[in-house]
Amino acid sequence: MAELKLTDIKKSYGSATIIHGVDLTIEDGEFVVFVGPSGCGKSTLLRIIAGLEQVSGGDIRIDGQSVTNVPASDRGLAMVFQSYALYPHMSVYKNMAFALENMGLSRPDIDQRVRRAAQMLQLTDYLDRKPKALSGGQRQRVAIGRAIVRDPKIFLFDEPLSNLDAELRVATRKELAALHGEIGGTMIYVTHDQVEAMTLADRIVVLRSGRIEQVGTPLEVYNHPNNLFVAGFIGSPRMNLLPARVTGPGQVIIGDDTRAMAVPSTGRASPGDGITLGARPEHIDVVDETQADLVITVDLVEQLGGETYLYGSAPGLPQMTVRQDGQAGYDRGQRVGLRLKREALHLFDVDGHAIRIR
Repeated sequence: MAELKLTDIKKSYGSATIIHGVDLTIEDGEFVVFVGPSGCGKSTLLRIIAGLEQVSGGDIRIDGQSVTNVPASDRGLAMVFQSYALYPHMSVYKNMAFALENMGLSRPDIDQRVRRAAQMLQLTDYLDRKPKALSGGQRQRVAIGRAIVRDPKIFLFDEPLSNLDAELRVATRKELAALHGEIGGTMIYVTHDQVEAMTLADRIVVLRSGRIEQVGTPLEVYNHPNNLFVAGFIGSPRMNLLPARVTGPGQVIIGDDTRAMAVPSTGRASPGDGITLGARPEHIDVVDETQADLVITVDLVEQLGGETYLYGSAPGLPQMTVRQDGQAGYDRGQRVGLRLKREALHLFDVDGHAIRIR
């Protein structure tokens, strides 16, 4: 396996710049996930690494050797695409063996690699079947197996689970995590699904408009977002982001309320300045109105069995989401007092940058 280093990577199409000077090092054996909204450049960056897109500037190094101008076929990488891209007329065995045959490997070596990958992916009983006789999850496993048999320096995954239904996505995600644990390869995985990013990654790279917004472990990014974009993107349901006005050091008023609320810090903000308070749905307590930071009117209640989600509104605020354990009983139109957990509060200045409070 291998270390990957990107230095000042740029990509432009005519006058339109898609990737703006990306710097990133991925360690040998890491599982790194590129995540971000559609159009943020994550797939383009992956294709640049693969050699399927030519860079407009910067340097790509694998184990210290520059591959910036090396053709894709000579980089020693294997890519799994969103579409399975299997040969319909070939068996599972032939699909997995095809690239090895083109590489000139001996038949015993090919057979050993294919059967080892098939066993790893629970495909041994399907080696003689054609792709049309497989389920979507099995086809995706064949595509992954085709990458494994090549024994690449780095595995590249471009939204490989997006064509699967919800149940298969969860099952295949678990298999992929187990596979990384077994073979220990360097893997780069692109997705717009932040749940996949949180559950699979050793480190997450959050991208927006061709720039890296934050790099960190899943819990680092979840617990300490650098800015409003990361705070709102990572987490499901998303973080509540509440407009507030500073009234004094450590004192704010939320939305159209008139009550001052104490917060851990207001940073360099002066009285009258606007800041944003961030509170995840699980970091809000339902309390008596007399003890509340704010009061919402319930718009919708979602009962999920093991947990309940309340969606409510208050003057001057976006709709809020509150998570309650168990089967909590609330009604539409009911007034509910909320208290934000101070130790889990996130604060952002007028420019959207995090105010560090812990």
